[in-house]
Amino acid sequence: MSTENVQLEAIPSPKQEDSFLKGVKDCIPTLLGYLSIGLAAGVVQKTAGLSIAEIALISLILYAGSAQFIAAGMIAVSSSPAAIIITIFIVNLRHILLSAALSPYFRHLTPLRNMLVGSLLTDETFGVAINQTLNKEQISEQWMHGLNITAYLNWFLANIAGAFLAQWISDPDQFGLQFALPAMFIGILVISMMDRKKIRLDLVVAILAVTIAIGSSFLFSSSVGVIIATVIASTIGMVFEKWK
Repeated sequence: MSTENVQLEAIPSPKQEDSFLKGVKDCIPTLLGYLSIGLAAGVVQKTAGLSIAEIALISLILYAGSAQFIAAGMIAVSSSPAAIIITIFIVNLRHILLSAALSPYFRHLTPLRNMLVGSLLTDETFGVAINQTLNKEQISEQWMHGLNITAYLNWFLANIAGAFLAQWISDPDQFGLQFALPAMFIGILVISMMDRKKIRLDLVVAILAVTIAIGSSFLFSSSVGVIIATVIASTIGMVFEKWK
C-alpha cells in the first residue's frame, strides 16, 4: 500500500467526545453481523453445556467469534484445557497481522494506550478502520475506542441473548446465521475496493488470497492457511502497486 493512499499518523481530534461518537456511528453498519453471529455463538455455547454466566465471561474475556465456536465444540467433546488453549492461540494469531497493519497510526501513543486500543480490535473493526484510512480520514484513539467498545458491547449482549434463546433454537444453522460474518466481510471488501478504485489489482489479490488459503488448508490448519494467504497475497499486492 503506497504512502499516497493512507495517512501514517492518527491525528487526535480537537473534540475527543465527537471523535468517540463518530466511532460509535461508524460501527453501526457492522452491528447486524455481530448480532446474528453472536446469537448463534450463544446458542452453540449453551447447547455445549456452558451456563449463562460462563458464556458471559467467555464473551467478555475471550471476545473472539471463531475461537468461541471452536472452544464450545471442544468443550462439548471433553477436550483438555491445554488443547483448547493451544487451538484458540493458533486461531487468533491473525490478530498480530491486524494490529501490525494499524500500528503506524498510533505510534505516538504509550504502550499502555496502544494495548487498550488493540485489546478490543476485531476483524470487523479492523475492516472499518482500514476503510477510514483508504478514504484518507483520520483514525484517532478516541475514534477507535468508540468503534471497539460499541462492537464489544453488542457482541456481549448478542451472546447473552443467544444463551437465553437456546432453549427454543437448538440448531442456529437452520436460520443461516453462520453466513452473517462472511457476508459482512464480503461487503467490507467490496466497499474497500470501490473506494480504492483499483479494482483489477484488488481482484487479483483477493483471488490469490483465496487460492493460497485453500491450498494451504491441505497442509496446515485453516487458521494458519489464512495467515499464510494474508502475508503472501498482501506482499504481492504491495509490490505490484509500488512497481506500477
